[in-house]
Amino acid sequence: MRVGSWRWWFENRETHEITIAQFPNWPLFAIGIGWLAERLTNEGSTLHQVIGVATTGLWLYWGFDELIRGVNPWRRALGLGVIAWQSLRLIG
Repeated sequence: MRVGSWRWWFENRETHEITIAQFPNWPLFAIGIGWLAERLTNEGSTLHQVIGVATTGLWLYWGFDELIRGVNPWRRALGLGVIAWQSLRLIG
């Protein structure tokens, strides 16, 4: 397998199958629930802020988990991208 090839980016190093997304993925489900809960609560309320912080924490958890344990370079790059995105939001 050539480094940088399509297969190199997406091949699961454990199963040798193509892996783009993995299910079940509990942090992403929780992020989805957090996103919905944020939209259903009053902006500026304490609950809204707590949900926002929890959702950001889940995004960072997911990003670091993918960066460290991702099964292929695509998953690790995705994790790094999420970490960068959330970090920019926090300092932004």
